Formats: sequence, structure tokens, C-alpha cells
Amino acid sequence: MAYSNYSNLSRAQLTFEYLHTNSTTHEFLFGALAELVDNSRDASATRIDIYTEKRPELRGGYMLCFLDDGIGMDPNESTHVIQFGKSNKRSPESTQIGQYGNGLKSGSMRIGKDFILFTKKDNTLTCLFMSRTFHEEEGLDEVIVPLPSWDLRTREPLTSDPEKYAIETELIFKYSPFKNERQLMEQFNKIESSSGTLVVVYNLKLMDTREPELDVDTDHQDILMAGTPVEGVKPEKRSFRAYAAVLYIDPRMRIFIQGHKVRTKRLSCCLYKPRVYKYTSTRFKTRAEQEVKKADHLAKIAEEKAREAESKQIALEARLGDDLSKDSRAILRKVQDSAMMLRRDCDMKKRILEVKQKALKEPKELNFIFGVNIGQRDLDGMFVYNCSRLIKMYEKTGPQLEGGMACGGVVGVVDVPYLILEPTHNKQDFADAKEYRHLLKSMGEHLAQYWKDSNIAQKGIVKFWDEFGYLSASWSAPPSSESRYKRRRGMEIPLTIQCDKCLKWRTLPFQMDAVDKRYPDSWVCLMNPDSSQDRCDASEQKQNVPCGVLKKDKQTADDKQKELAEKIKQQQGKLDALQKTSTVKSAADVKKLPLDVSMKPTESSSQATRSSDRSITRPRSPPLLALLKSTLPPRATSQRPTRTPVAPPPPKVDPSRSRSAAKPCPPAAKPVPKATAKTPPPGRSSRTPAKASPTKPAGQRKRILDLDDSEEEEEEEEEEEKDAEEEEESDEEEPQTKKSKMAAAAGNRGKVIDKASPAKRGKLDEASEKSPQEDTENDTKSPQKDKGLLVEVRVNKEWYTGKVIAVEANKQSVRWKVKFDYVPRSTPKDRWVFKGSDEVRLMRPPSPISQTPDTQQEAEKGPAPMEPDTTQPGTSREVTDSLVTMLRTMLGYFFPPAFQIPKDDVNSMTAEELVAFPLREYFQQYESGLQSLCNSYQSRADARAKAVEEKSNSNEVKLKEADEKLQKLRTNIVALLQKVQEDIDINTDDELDAYIEDLLTKGD
Repeated sequence: MAYSNYSNLSRAQLTFEYLHTNSTTHEFLFGALAELVDNSRDASATRIDIYTEKRPELRGGYMLCFLDDGIGMDPNESTHVIQFGKSNKRSPESTQIGQYGNGLKSGSMRIGKDFILFTKKDNTLTCLFMSRTFHEEEGLDEVIVPLPSWDLRTREPLTSDPEKYAIETELIFKYSPFKNERQLMEQFNKIESSSGTLVVVYNLKLMDTREPELDVDTDHQDILMAGTPVEGVKPEKRSFRAYAAVLYIDPRMRIFIQGHKVRTKRLSCCLYKPRVYKYTSTRFKTRAEQEVKKADHLAKIAEEKAREAESKQIALEARLGDDLSKDSRAILRKVQDSAMMLRRDCDMKKRILEVKQKALKEPKELNFIFGVNIGQRDLDGMFVYNCSRLIKMYEKTGPQLEGGMACGGVVGVVDVPYLILEPTHNKQDFADAKEYRHLLKSMGEHLAQYWKDSNIAQKGIVKFWDEFGYLSASWSAPPSSESRYKRRRGMEIPLTIQCDKCLKWRTLPFQMDAVDKRYPDSWVCLMNPDSSQDRCDASEQKQNVPCGVLKKDKQTADDKQKELAEKIKQQQGKLDALQKTSTVKSAADVKKLPLDVSMKPTESSSQATRSSDRSITRPRSPPLLALLKSTLPPRATSQRPTRTPVAPPPPKVDPSRSRSAAKPCPPAAKPVPKATAKTPPPGRSSRTPAKASPTKPAGQRKRILDLDDSEEEEEEEEEEEKDAEEEEESDEEEPQTKKSKMAAAAGNRGKVIDKASPAKRGKLDEASEKSPQEDTENDTKSPQKDKGLLVEVRVNKEWYTGKVIAVEANKQSVRWKVKFDYVPRSTPKDRWVFKGSDEVRLMRPPSPISQTPDTQQEAEKGPAPMEPDTTQPGTSREVTDSLVTMLRTMLGYFFPPAFQIPKDDVNSMTAEELVAFPLREYFQQYESGLQSLCNSYQSRADARAKAVEEKSNSNEVKLKEADEKLQKLRTNIVALLQKVQEDIDINTDDELDAYIEDLLTKGD
């Protein structure tokens, strides 16, 4: 269809407000500055200067300038800047950072309201002016961009429309900081190279305090994020100098901030014991599939054009027939050439499609580099680059997510090309979040392998960090600044520096006096002490990084069979849960529901949910009170607080009943808060147990299964189904708990003897006859209380912590399904064990110091009534005495000098006095004494080392003097021999020694 047919159709317009909307994609302000640095790197610049100029009349008080020596732009290329979304850099094989044609506009408008661009290329000078202030003052809605240009030599305007040039320059003089043409030319003169670009951003955005977001006054050699504290913030989040130092994985462009060079880093060269792991995966297909679709679309269009041209050629040949005139032959040749060219283009696009389809099936390969940051161990995590540009930093993965010391201080580096992962427009994240999560998961697996290969854990993590000067217990504390620790760190990581002339990276040999040495910004290869690398024409040495291999645990056939059976069991559980679910379609269905079913979750269920959320970071030994409360069956409380319950006569007590039924109920003056809170009112108490007991079939009460929803790779729809199932299960378990408590309360109430009303003895006997049946039902339901217990299970002679997630009960035994917190890969994530067996035990209670605040508050309120642990033997008096004796021995063994309690008094303390013993002050004083003793040893060792070093230096001086005397003596001997015998020729010390030895031999 001809283009003229579209001339009357509506067109999308870019409004002025879009300039601000587009800039809001940059949440991280340094990311906006990095957009302008990226443009300089893509323009093949070797140097970029980022500096500020004071302008008090402007908002913010200064202008921010970016000056580079790249290839620049001519007037035609400058017009692409004002076209949003157009980029000449976009191609699948491109290694350039810019892809969207949006960075200059979004980045500069995030920093300030206005910017003006000066660029030089060939013999042209071009100025581009984009100002929100101009649009606001003039009341314009559409975006207008003045774009004048001049001849480089004559400085005359390059325009065929003088009126347009006059309007453009007038607007620039009015709304920019440069008020005449002379000031404009002064900006062009700052571009000293044959080509380059200068971007000036002004009218900077301010904070609520009316101060600019970028602080240039605190540090005159840096640009800081205003209002950001020094402590607790990564340096790259606060300092643009630190961020620019790691912005590129292989820096080749010199960056100067406020006139001082940024010491850029190649992260792989700054790590201790780096190791590279090759990772291959067929998972990353999103970008490749997009490229295949695009190539297929282009191939189809090219095929249509080629067919159309060939049909025109055939029709023209048939129409001309035998006409061989000159004009006819020219027309035919032109049509034939066009058809041939279109066919070639079509064939080329088809080949490209085939190549991309083949590449889609091929696995993608990445290199993961890991190493230890011994310079500052708290700065650890993954650095993810895209086409050499930093996208994400300090990303925790694998063992680092657990928060322990394992893999602490390890830094990972990976460079991901566009064909694998595509970044977002602000270059601070990746567009495909699912594939990015898969990348981090894979890096976590390789990180765990690196930790094993480094042997740090085997040698001792604390000992490893002590070697490099990390003497404080605080992980974030900096290392010691003592010279011996600085030398130790400097010896392990050689200094890598970039030549200011040839931009090659050189590794300097270690020198004792070079530790903490400040190298000049204009360092060149000639200053390299290594003679093989002291000139710019020498090739750059590649870093020799050893390769590692991910060793996966091979599953045996039995393990695979168990895993498959477990998955089948889980899916069967899901199916059973879905079949139990009934849909409420009308008010009649609501009336059929049990009366005690609540539509809203109770406070206890919500607290249970919150406690399960906190279980991820639970310490190894959980609080004792919370553990025992979760194991207790519900205690029955008196429904009528005015009456005093009396114990039943001994002959009527059934020995098979629970201990809570055999003992008298607690008096009304000391009720249990949680039990009484759930007790129904007295008016309905006589009817509720009778109606509530048959609502749950016995078959459903015997088997209680809690579904495990820990699979990471399932789709979002399945996760939503799991959430729905868990909510249904929590709603089912809640009334069941109430029923068991009501039944227990009814059983206890049946055994109460009311002296004031003897006429009701018949009903009382009737209730006491029913109570054994209710007790049997309670015993059947009681295993449900075991869910959520924190236990330890023995696997391969080692104990692992876990949580009871499901219970299976029958008449003979009770089985627990335990989900482990952490186990090796060779062990299943969960396991069935028999309650009370030797393979399972409740987790040991922690010391009072390690209790959480919630547990301490519960302890202050007083312990709740509880039953003894059925999985452990009871504690006898002999065991208590032995523990008291052991505690006395331990206290006497570690007793610090000058403690507030005499050492002899400990041996005479009772068990109660030992419980109240001030252990915290005891160990604090012991630790301080031990620390002072270690410090004295360290001081003595340092003094001896210093003395040895001084003695060694003096010996070296004496040795040097002796060498000089010997050399002088040799010179005198040679001169003496030459006077005696003129034809003697001795050039080296060895020849002299041989000649003297020969003379002595002849003399003998």
C-alpha cells in the first residue's frame, strides 16, 4: 500500500511531560551518571572527564560536565539523539552497551532539568539543546530541540535557513548558561582532540532540604550521594568514584573525576585465590527466541519482495518479447538486477535465520570467577555484568544467604552477553527475572564448590581471617593497619595498574616499600620495575586463573527411586486435599458447614504463620518454653470458675487415662491464659462437645499430612494452588484443635463431684462412662500436636536439625515426617522416623543468653504447666548431682583471678546458688584476662621480631661493607699484578681467584 494512503491518519506525539516521566526509570542516581559514561565508552573514547563548574545563579549552584575524546557526531548523527528509541548500536552480536537509544535523555533529565550538548566531528561543530525550563516558560506541550551547527575552520553557521538558525541560537542564549556565540565557542574549544563530545547538565534536581542530590563539597576529588551515611552503606552506593572504579569488567577508558584519575579495577585481579568455573546451560532461551522470531520475520519479508521482483521480471520479459531496442534492454536489465539483488538479500537472511535457529539449540557458556576479598571482607557477593557493564552488585546467593561465615568475603564475577540476558532500560536489573534467578542459583552452586576447593573451612575460617589482620569479632570491622598485616595482604594480591598512554594493564612485582604507595595519575609502562613489561609495545599479560569443576553428587538408583516415590506421595497429598475441598455456591451450603468453623483465621493461627516465617533464621537450639508448649496436649480448665474442682475417688480412676485427667485441675486463682481464652461460654458448654465430636471422621484424624511447598522451579500457578491448600489446611486444623480441647474439658468436668447437688449423680455417672471414649479420641488426635516440633534426626551417624511437618499415627506407633534445615546433597530433604526411637530427639534448650526476646518475655510470665518429654528419659537426682559437680569443676577450672566471688565458695554452693551464678560477668572477666595475656604474648613476640629484624638489618649492612672491602681488595690485587706483569689479562673475579690459586700451587 502506498505511503500516501497513510498521510491523513493520526500520529503518536511525544509530549513535554514525557521528558520527566522517562527520567524516573533511574531510581539509582549514579546509574543516570553512568548512562553518560556509557555513551563515551561506546564512542571509543580513551578518556572522559567528569567535573563541576560553579554557577551560583543556577539551581543547585553548579553545572555537571562530561567531556570525552570519542568519535563525536556530525549534524546528521546528532538528529538521532532527539529520536527516542532509535539506536545504531542495536545488533545481537554488538558489544556496545547502548541498545535502546534512550540513555542520554533519561540520564541527563534525571540529574537536572536541562542539558546542552557540544560535539565535534570531521569539520563540523554541532550544538544540541534540550531544556524543560524552556518548555515550561514558553508553555509548550510538544518537545522542541534547537540544533545549530557550524563549520570547524571558519566558525560560520552551516544552514540554508538563516531565520531558523537565528531562532535556535536565540533560544540557547536565553535559556542556557551561555549567553552569546563567543561563550558557545569556548565550550567547543574544551574539546581539544580532533573529535569528541561535551555534555553540560544544569538546573540540578534538589532534595526536600533544597540541596542538590549530588554532594561535591564534602570531597573535592569525588561526587558523593548527598545524605548518605558512611557507616552501613556500600562504598559504590555512596561514592561515584568507587562506583566508576568497578563499572566495567575490563576497563579501557581513563575516567577522571574532578581532575583526579579514577583507579579502575579489574575485579578478578583484586581477589585472593581466584578460580574460574565454566558453566554451560540450555536454559537461557528468551533472547535467542526473540532473535529467531525477528530473523524469521525479516526472511519472510525478503522472500515476498524477491518473488514480487521476479514476477515483474517475467512479466516484463513476456511483454517486451522480441523488442531489442536500447531502451527496452536498459529497462529489462534494471529489473533483472533488482530481482537478483533482492534474491541474494533473501538468501542471506535465510542463512542468518538458520544460524540463529541452530544457535537456539546450542548451550550457552558463561565463566564464573570467584575469589576472596581479603582487603575488605564485608564487601562480598556477586557482581553481574552485561556486555562488560555492571548491572547488579553484592548479590548474595547460595551459602551466603544463610548469614553464616561460610563463603563470607567471597566475591563472584560474571559477564553475561545480550544474547543470554537482556538488561532493563535503566541498566540496574534484568528484564527476565526468572532466568536471572536461575543464573544466581547456578552461581550459588558453583560458589559452594569454590568454598570447598579453597580449603578455607578445613583449615579454620577464623584462623584464615586472623592471618590477614581481621582480629575483631565484628564482621564489618576493617582489618588491622599494622605493617606486617599490610605486607601479608599485599604479597597475596599483586598490584595491577593501567598505563596512561597505551591503556594496557600491567602487574607490578611485589616490593616491600610499595605497600600503600600512591602512584601518579599519569603512570606509564616506563615506570614498571619489571624489565619485560617496561615499554608500551610489550604485549599485555593475561591473568592466569586456575579452572575449577563443579562436582555434583551422583544419585544412585535407590536415591532416584526414593525421590520419585516422595514426589508421587506429595502429588497424591495435593490431590487428596483438593478432593476434600467443597465449593460454597449458595447460602444453603453455608448452613451445612459446622457451627464451630470460623471464616477468619484466629490469632493463634496467624501467630503460627508468623512463627513459621521466622523459622528460616531460627538458631540451632530453639527456646525451651516455646518447644515444650508446642508438644503439650490441651489442658482442660474448669468451665465454672466459681466452683472448686475436687479429685475423683481412687477406685474410679482409670490408669490408662492421661496424667492431666488423673490429677486435680489447677485452682481458679491460677488459670492458664491461653487455655481459658479459647474456652466456650458456660451457656453452650454442655452442648458443644456432643455436637463437635462427630464432625470429623476417624479416618481423617488418623492421618495428618502437611504438604511441602519448597520446590523452587514450579510455575506461579502451582504456587498459588499451594497457598490456597495451606490456608484450607490451617482452617481445618483450627476447629479440630478446639474440638479436642472441648472434649478434654468435658471429660474432666464429668469427674467433678458437686456436693451441693447429689440428685444429679446419675447424669454424672453417665458422663464418666462416656469419658473413656472421649479420651480415646483425644489420644488419636494428640499426634497432631507434634506438628511443628523442632527435632534432631541422626543421619549417617550425624545429627541434623529439622521440623516435624507431618504425622502418621496408627494403633501401634506414631511416625514423624521431618524436614531438615540443612543436609548434604546425598541425603533427602525430609525423612520419616518413628517417634521415641533412638534416631530422633527433641532439640536441646539454649542458654538464657541465646533466648529470643519473645522467649524471655514468656519466661518472665512464668512457665506454663507442662508434661515431661516422652522422647527422652526422665532426669534423676543422681544426674542433677553429677551436673552440679561438673559445673563446679568447670567454674573452678576457668576461674578468673580477682573475681567478685571467691573460688573456694563455688565448691560449697548449692544447685540453686549455681543457677543464679553470674556467668556473664564470669566469662567477660575471663575473656578480658585471656585477651590481656594474649596481648602480652603478642607484644613480646612483636618486640622479638623487631629485634631480629634490626639485627638482620645490621648484619646486612656489615655484609655489604665486607663485600665492598673484598671488591676493593680484588681491584688492588689486579692492579698490583698488572704492574708486575703487564701482559696479564684478568676481567672477572673467577679468573682472578683461579690465577692466585695457580700461583700458590706453583710456589708449593
